[in-house]
Amino acid sequence: MPVGFQTFSVSDAAQHLTFPVLAFYPATQAPQAHTVGPYSMAVALDAPLASGRYPLVVISHGSGGAPILYRTIAMALAARGYVVVLLEHHGNNRLDNSLKGTWQNLQHRPRHVSLTIDHLSTHTAYAPYLDLSRIAVIGHSLGAYTALALAGGQPWTQAGEAVPVQSDPRISALVLLAPATAYYMPEGALKAVNLPILMLTGEHDDITPQWHADLVIKGVPQPKNVRWHDISNAGHFSFLSPFPPAMQRPGLAPALDPPGFDRVAFHQEMPLQIADFLDRHLRA
Repeated sequence: MPVGFQTFSVSDAAQHLTFPVLAFYPATQAPQAHTVGPYSMAVALDAPLASGRYPLVVISHGSGGAPILYRTIAMALAARGYVVVLLEHHGNNRLDNSLKGTWQNLQHRPRHVSLTIDHLSTHTAYAPYLDLSRIAVIGHSLGAYTALALAGGQPWTQAGEAVPVQSDPRISALVLLAPATAYYMPEGALKAVNLPILMLTGEHDDITPQWHADLVIKGVPQPKNVRWHDISNAGHFSFLSPFPPAMQRPGLAPALDPPGFDRVAFHQEMPLQIADFLDRHLRA
C-alpha cells in the first residue's frame, strides 16, 4: 500500500503553544523521493488518504529526540494499514531540550499525546478514516515512560513526589522500546496498567538496562500481558531508524550501535514484529 506523508501542528492551549506532528498513512498516490533534513524516504507527499477505516498509532520519541527518527517503523505500519502520527514533545526535543529533567516535562508529555488524538478526532482530513476505538502508543526510552503514564501508570519524581498525569482510556495497546521506567519504581506505580504490551530491549543498552524492563514485568497486574524480547547485541539507540552513512561517526551516539549490530537489517524486521503485535490486538 502506498504511504502518504504530511505535517501539521497541534495546539496546547494550556501552555499557549503548538507542536509539530508528522503523519504517515495509507495513500492513494504513488510515492516519490522526499527528504526531511538529511533523511530520505519514498512517500506520497500530502496525498489523500486511501478509502478505509484505520487504527491509529502515536509514536512518542525519546528525550532530546525527534519524530523523524522513527520513520522506518511509521512507514512500515502505514503500508500495513495504520495511520501513524509522530509528535514532537515541546521542550524535550532535538532543537529545544529546555525541559529535560523537569517534572513539567514528565507531566506534559502524556498530555501531548492525548491532545494529538483529540486533534485528529476532529481533523477533516483524518477523522473520517480513523477508528478511534483502536489506538496504540509506541514509545522509545522516555517515550515509553509517556506510554505507561497514558495507560494508567503513576510516575514519581526522584524527590518522591507524584507527577500529576492523566491517563487516556482510548488507548488499547502499548509498544515499549528500550523503556525508561525509573519513574515507576514505587510499589503500585503500574498497578493500573492493564493493556497488552510489546516490550523490546537491547542486550547492550547502557542507558536503560534490564532493570527498567524488570520494573514493567513486576509492576503491571498481569505480567502475562507483556511480550518481552531482548534484542541480541542491540544498544539503546538501535531502535532509531538508520542514519545516513555520513552521520555514522564517533561522537554522534544515536547513529551508532554495538560492534557487529546491523541496524538496517533490524529495521526491516522490527517494524513487522510490531505490526504483527498490533494486528493481533487492534484488528482482532
